[in-house]
Amino acid sequence: MFVLFEEDGAFKAGTVLADNDSSLQVETSHGKRVKLKSSHVLLRFTEPGPGELLERAERGAEELDTGFLWEVCGDDEFAFPEFAAEYYGRAPSAVESATVLLRLHSAPIYFHRKGRGRFRKAPAEILQAALAGLEKKRQQAEAIERMRAELVAGRLPAELAGMLPQLLYRPDRNRIETKAFEAACVDAGLSPPRLLLKCGALASSYDFHYNRFLFEYFADGTAFPPCEAPSDPGELPRAEVAAFSIDDATTTEIDDAFSVTPCDGGSWRIGIHIAAPALGFARGSTLDAIARRRLSTVYMPGNKITMLPDEVVEGFTLAAGRECPAVSLYLDVSPALAILGYESRIDRVPIVANLRHHDVEPLFNEQTIEHGGPDFTWKRELTLLWDLATVLEAGRGKAAANQNLVDNNFYVDWQTETDDGPGYITITPRRRGSPLDKLVAELMILANATWGKLLDEAGVPGLYRAQSGGKVRMTTVAAPHDGLGVDCYAWSSSPLRRYVDMVNQWQIVSVLRGEPPAFAPKSADLMAAMRDFELTYAAYAEFQRQMERYWCLRWLRQESVQLTGAEVLRENLVKIDDIPLIAKVHGLPMLAPGTRVQVEIADVDLLSLELRMQYRATLAAAAQ
Repeated sequence: MFVLFEEDGAFKAGTVLADNDSSLQVETSHGKRVKLKSSHVLLRFTEPGPGELLERAERGAEELDTGFLWEVCGDDEFAFPEFAAEYYGRAPSAVESATVLLRLHSAPIYFHRKGRGRFRKAPAEILQAALAGLEKKRQQAEAIERMRAELVAGRLPAELAGMLPQLLYRPDRNRIETKAFEAACVDAGLSPPRLLLKCGALASSYDFHYNRFLFEYFADGTAFPPCEAPSDPGELPRAEVAAFSIDDATTTEIDDAFSVTPCDGGSWRIGIHIAAPALGFARGSTLDAIARRRLSTVYMPGNKITMLPDEVVEGFTLAAGRECPAVSLYLDVSPALAILGYESRIDRVPIVANLRHHDVEPLFNEQTIEHGGPDFTWKRELTLLWDLATVLEAGRGKAAANQNLVDNNFYVDWQTETDDGPGYITITPRRRGSPLDKLVAELMILANATWGKLLDEAGVPGLYRAQSGGKVRMTTVAAPHDGLGVDCYAWSSSPLRRYVDMVNQWQIVSVLRGEPPAFAPKSADLMAAMRDFELTYAAYAEFQRQMERYWCLRWLRQESVQLTGAEVLRENLVKIDDIPLIAKVHGLPMLAPGTRVQVEIADVDLLSLELRMQYRATLAAAAQ
């Protein structure tokens, strides 16, 4: 005697070794012995053998038309032997019964299981929905395979053209396009950006990094929405000064300028003039909403995304040859450079020059200040401001930090094509703490500290930078900044570039005009703006650092650098000569920080921003 039974979701047949009415001892065709309950037996038979039964039943089940079985089946629940007898029109053989069982079991959308060996045909509407679902899955599988094959062959399917950012930066793995894309990456042995580069869908490695930033912070693009033009500041008193700015060659948002006016008795009236976009639009306007959303200008080598629309920047930037609305701080300075008094005003300032670092620094630097130098326009004014900056620095009791550090200027020529895409990079060093740097820094510290105190004394809230215990934080109340040595410090000098400065300028203007402030004390909106600015400003700064690293790696490839000098910072970390790039070196022996070494560039990966280097030689020991 043989039996057919189900175990672990599979049908098995075996020989009965012992029948104890309620249970059986069975040996399967593979020699395994099992104990079965009698109720678990689906079919008892005497021929053919167990193995042959299953083999013949599986072949026969493939020949049965499932749709026809569903058509001829009644609507009531049934057992498979009964249906087999109805189907064959006679008492079925063991093979025929098993054949019907296997076909019914393999078609769950046509026949719903109701127990061991018992089924019920699916209602027509449910069957149609299930068949439609199967057809949809089949079509999706075909589409996935087609897209995968095209990607592996180096072609971009049309379905993927409009969703590249999502595929690269936030893939939705429920979409068939993502499934096809990820399958193609596996088959091609390429990372997602490399596969898109191969397909020509990604123009360059630069686009990969830049578009990722846009996807996260500028999902709607960098274009500004329609907005009203800034209002005319109206009649403002004209300042009887000749103001000039000092900026980098690429600066277009010129926020600050200075003026030096001689007075009787050898004293001076020095003006610190800050562009005043706060006079052109108010809190709650469309322009405010734009600035509030962006919170800062985004800087990166060769590009920037401004906080305010170009027409607003052009209307308020302190460009030469114009009289520009400004919030000005005037200092009455004695011949001995003692500050005798302050005055803050809202006025219209004639800007007569925009000085640029690269033009002025060769003529005005430590050497020319100490040993004299050629005469040039603005030498007298710059020298006086430098002397005043030195006095201000001493008065703070905080000598300028990082004077020996080197900054780097990045210039990208987008018109030049390279092997890595458009953009020829030039990186030039510039020592931090030059006379021009100190001059501007000290006067900005003075303005920000003075206006912060102005707001505090007027009981008007502002956004302050505070430092205590070495920790820098932002706050809405005046607090000391130990690092700068001032009682309070409110960012106010860059309203074209930072929303915090714009907020503070609105508050300063309200105090100077005797009007209600834009943000009242304990304003929830002011707190929210402060929190959002901190997070966003940090993210923008991290992106800038990332893109500077990218362009340093591009420079290594552009210049075909194979061997270069480097300085050990710690353990296996070095700083490469000529560019501000820090990376790990494989095989670097234990050397003291400051040791000069020679390294070999092994590989530069512009997508992962990784650099592989090998140690080659020690060039010089660390200085004592």
